[in-house]
Amino acid sequence: MAVILGGGRGTRLYPLTQQRSKPAVPLAGKYRLVDIPISNCINSGLRNIFVLSQFQSASLNRHVSRTYRFDPFSPGFVEILAAEQTEASMDWYQGTADAVRKQLHRFLRRNAASILVLSGDQLYVMDFRKILEAHTASRADITVAATPVTERDASEFGILMIDGFGTVSDFVEKPRDAAMLSRLALSDQTLTARGVAHERRFLASMGIYVFRPEVLVQILEDPGELDFGKEIIPKAIHTHRVHSHFFSNYWEDIGSIRTFFEANIDLASSNPPIDLFSEDAPIYTRPRFLPGTRLRRVRLEESVVCEGCRIDDAEISHSMVGIRSMIGRGSRVSNSVMLGADFYEEDSPHPAAESIPLGIGANCVIDRAIIDKNARIGEGVVITNESRVERLDGPGYFVREGIVIIPKNAVISPGTVI
Repeated sequence: MAVILGGGRGTRLYPLTQQRSKPAVPLAGKYRLVDIPISNCINSGLRNIFVLSQFQSASLNRHVSRTYRFDPFSPGFVEILAAEQTEASMDWYQGTADAVRKQLHRFLRRNAASILVLSGDQLYVMDFRKILEAHTASRADITVAATPVTERDASEFGILMIDGFGTVSDFVEKPRDAAMLSRLALSDQTLTARGVAHERRFLASMGIYVFRPEVLVQILEDPGELDFGKEIIPKAIHTHRVHSHFFSNYWEDIGSIRTFFEANIDLASSNPPIDLFSEDAPIYTRPRFLPGTRLRRVRLEESVVCEGCRIDDAEISHSMVGIRSMIGRGSRVSNSVMLGADFYEEDSPHPAAESIPLGIGANCVIDRAIIDKNARIGEGVVITNESRVERLDGPGYFVREGIVIIPKNAVISPGTVI
């Protein structure tokens, strides 16, 4: 059985999380972040899946309910479990461990041999059968999926120390002290044996855990311990057999505007980190039955253009263009991520429709930007952040980590320069 955590407020992904939860944020033009763990589960033969949701959960709930409907004659399901007030607790989920604790009685009814806990805001392709097999073979109480990272990234994750058999002997959440980092670094022998580059000498927890159900009950007994990474796993190392599962393929935690932006641009490149064209491990999402994209005199370079778009005499380079995107004549879009639109103009008229149509108008210049869904950008708008501002809240736009974000449903007047 799999449990996917819907995450908290997602403040570092704001304003993309202004009207939606982190797992509901669009990805790669046509998917949502939650599609990644669910697809990995389905491709691994796991079809008993719970999704725990809390903040801004309406769009997440709608997407999951419309997308994942199994054969009525099979036992599979993808079920949303929203935070709720009960006789036992009046609080919302207080952390990752607290979220699982509050729904534990529902999981135990399934009599699963193992409970797989996943994050809803990561980008990777993994066959979960391998970690489940390793969990059983090692006779572990808890198995933690781990991936090698650089010293720069180590301070953003929980870092494991393991012995020669893969047993976890120490776990430090977001270490920053130089002496601590030196102690946690993998040995040259381990790096060579695993075929890992020398600069990636720290083993980071991926936030993917396998638990024996009876062990999960034991380690969640203390209601004051709220988070797996900060409290539960470090304590369990001293009381239970905690094993690591090494994963060296691409994995990205989509926790900030920068990582979200870079992941999308990478997926649009000629050498993407994961293969979205794979028939062996497809990424599933809601089928929309959109027409093919219509292009007229468009110049494209190293980009992905999803279905249902209409692009007229424009230049697009190193960009991800989402479903139903409209780009007017003479416009140039580079190094940018367009999340697309939820509708076509004629299907859902907007008060601004007559003056500023949906999408990007004519003769615009867009560079290093994220254009959220249903945005209206008037003619002659320039979005380039030439001043290299790192952070700013402007009229109808935001700048985070040097990237300009036009939020969902925003209207940018013709001739605006950002």
